[in-house]
Amino acid sequence: MILGSGPDTIPLDFRAELVAILGAGHVRDEAGFGHGAALLVLPGSTLQVAEIVALCHAHGISIVPQGGHTGLVDGCQSSPGQVVLSMTRMSAIEAIYPDERVAVVQAGVTLEALQTAALAQGLEPGIDLAARGSATIGGMVSTNAGGIMAHRYGVMRHRVLGLEAVLPDGSILSDMTRVVKNTAGYDLKHLFIGAEGTLGIVTRAVIKLEPVPQGTATVMLGLPSVTAALAAINLALRSTAGQLRAAEGLWQSYIQLTARTQGWVKPSFPLDQPINLLLMLDGADPERLSEGIEQIFGAVLEKYPTATGIIATSKRQEADLWRLREDTDQLYRAHVAAPSYDVSVPLSEIEAYVDRLHEGLARIDGGIAPYVFGHLADGNLHIVLNRAGPLEARISSAVEQVLYAPLHDLGGSFSAEHGIGAKRIAALAATAGPVKLAAMETIKRALDPQHILNPGKVLPREPTASEKFR
Repeated sequence: MILGSGPDTIPLDFRAELVAILGAGHVRDEAGFGHGAALLVLPGSTLQVAEIVALCHAHGISIVPQGGHTGLVDGCQSSPGQVVLSMTRMSAIEAIYPDERVAVVQAGVTLEALQTAALAQGLEPGIDLAARGSATIGGMVSTNAGGIMAHRYGVMRHRVLGLEAVLPDGSILSDMTRVVKNTAGYDLKHLFIGAEGTLGIVTRAVIKLEPVPQGTATVMLGLPSVTAALAAINLALRSTAGQLRAAEGLWQSYIQLTARTQGWVKPSFPLDQPINLLLMLDGADPERLSEGIEQIFGAVLEKYPTATGIIATSKRQEADLWRLREDTDQLYRAHVAAPSYDVSVPLSEIEAYVDRLHEGLARIDGGIAPYVFGHLADGNLHIVLNRAGPLEARISSAVEQVLYAPLHDLGGSFSAEHGIGAKRIAALAATAGPVKLAAMETIKRALDPQHILNPGKVLPREPTASEKFR
């Protein structure tokens, strides 16, 4: 416990004031989870969040908001002298309006909890990701999370109709709009979506829902190239049997690792193709969906005779195929703290980008090879190295140069859905234009001049000439 006086300590009277707001049971003297802050606070309402923030503002003590600990860019990293604010207690689903296809939730609600509640009304949030059991809605809003259905329903920015957020001075911005059409002045909610808690703390949100499909059909295709995978996706997009729900690319080394660790073996599907495509259709007629997925497989075979495939004939088989994609923990068991990256690449550029990626990494060190997988319908690739982390600084810089340098000219992004946090600040500084960086600083300074909220995240310092990606 770090209490007392000094720049890295929490004043004793400040802790007493927190207890007066929350009660002793909701002010803890160790934040835990490997973070460095001395205090963890657990508010139960927006009003309590506002009181905490106002108190921190008065004392000049910074706050690190905390969701479900699923982030990969150190966005919840804290230090002595800071307060970690957890949204764990704010986990109520306040309302679901079936006719409106809208849910009103507190920020601590997990995605899975919202999915379960919406399903009872025949609805779903229109966004899904592997960390659904722990990722919170507030965290997903703050990082502008994406997931497997972004090509169809958009990312979190497109799912949020309204939100409530506490500003750095403790004031509450409440815009809980439940309608799509709203041109009443600046749409301020977008300042907080993707800001990673640096401009305000999201406490409640209005989430747009979608009808749950009557059925799904899934095929795993082994394909000779990304070009073949994109052709299969285009067939699925044009299918009259249903709509494309997911199209996940699994390059050879990735699927071989997850299949081996799961003991998944299918002699008719030898996992020897350069890329595998997990394709799912959904729709109203399960029989037509099955026919549609078979037609797609047939058309792929006709165009690419060396292709292989396995069609799920039961929900269990479908789940087994999805586990090959979603069991990313195996990467980090094989390579502890393996360096991971998250990029977006225009679809037509993916094949050449991945080829250059392999070549560039091999030039750095012949033993470095990437596991590549991701959301192929929207060009979001996840790249994990076959190395335990962290990398030596010189190697890390060279790797980022290979991964990030081409993206600006290609029209891509070095951060697709994981955000900036503390880990990607240098990359943002090296890739963003000076006008964008200056505008970000202006907004931060206007809303949070004391840098109370999540300091040391997102906002970059000016890079040196040697740090810029060329």
